[in-house]
Amino acid sequence: MIAGLVLAAGRSTRFGSEKAIAPLGDRTLMEWALAALRPHCGPIAVSARPGSGAAELAARLDLPVIVDGANAPDGPLSGIAAGLRWASSQGAEYLATLPCDMPHAPADLIPRLTAARGEAFAAFAVTPDGPHPLCALWSIDLLVSLEAALARGHPAVRAFLADIGAVEVMFEDEAAFANLNRPADS
Repeated sequence: MIAGLVLAAGRSTRFGSEKAIAPLGDRTLMEWALAALRPHCGPIAVSARPGSGAAELAARLDLPVIVDGANAPDGPLSGIAAGLRWASSQGAEYLATLPCDMPHAPADLIPRLTAARGEAFAAFAVTPDGPHPLCALWSIDLLVSLEAALARGHPAVRAFLADIGAVEVMFEDEAAFANLNRPADS
């Protein structure tokens, strides 16, 4: 089973307001990410800061809110570690992650990552523009090594993926992975 996690705990400094709850069309950015995960994931949760708009929206949508550990360093891998702990408690073997600011993620993202992962501990999306390391599928078995890495500080996500031998999965549609970093991007 694959659990899903929307990464919505960032500070949204370039966006100017909380990105996860920003509207795009008929829903919020976070709801676009949830829609991309739902067809492929069993349980789904949201990684969010306590008291944030993302946490409030997740609660209204009856989704668990996953918060970073008390002494976790700032950064997305801390949210992924908390997500792996939660996914394991749900009986999942894998955790699929998707940033909240990527509303046009391809419908086949999770199936393609799953198919390409093979025996690797993780797989992540790459386009001709470069890697998208948070669009990833993570084995629950990574939790111990990720927690050990975080105990030494927050490594770069791409460096951690390289260290564990993660599989890069090529997607040709760069626009599907466009991040919305400013309100004008939407």
